Amino acid sequence: MRMATIIPSTVLKTWLIASVLAVAAGCGGTDKGVVLQNEIQGLTDEKAQLQKEMDQTKAENEQLKKQNKVLSGLPDEVKSENLSNIQEVQITKLTNLDDKDKDGKKELLIVYIRPIDKEGDVTKAPGQVDVELWDLEKEPGQARLGKWRIEPKELKKLWFSTVMGTNYRLTFDVGDKAIDPTEPLTVKVAFTEYITGKVFKEQTVIKPLPE
Repeated sequence: MRMATIIPSTVLKTWLIASVLAVAAGCGGTDKGVVLQNEIQGLTDEKAQLQKEMDQTKAENEQLKKQNKVLSGLPDEVKSENLSNIQEVQITKLTNLDDKDKDGKKELLIVYIRPIDKEGDVTKAPGQVDVELWDLEKEPGQARLGKWRIEPKELKKLWFSTVMGTNYRLTFDVGDKAIDPTEPLTVKVAFTEYITGKVFKEQTVIKPLPE
């Protein structure tokens, strides 16, 4: 029985590029051939990058599966008392509305939050954050002006340090909300700790800042 011949991938790739270039040369000369070769190389590089990202995501998922397997076998009291490193979540005084484009309208809500550990220190704890903006002077059906969710993958990019302190800095576009910037508003935060699933809630009243 005749055996099929297996062509190495590098040989196949070289043959493919040569074939494309040959066709290009017949259709428009060397310049088109160079452009096609660059496009093929670009696609090859893009594929390699996507494969790398997929491999990294797969490795992260496997690690999370192992962690979840360990956590699922622990008693609930152990999870909540020993694994949780957060004591509370604070909303800082810097939280307020901001006029980002200086047009006289405050269309940006900036919320600064600090997870505090059992030693009283600010910690970059991973988690999910739900934020709500309320005007408690409005009728019940109209009092909640906005609701947003920040997933753990996005939250870890929002760690922010200044001379005023270290926080998570969350920004939300409220330009389309019916907001009276002269009236106090209430910000509510629910921080779900990534490891244990514990939820820490906090709220604060923000008052209009002087222009």
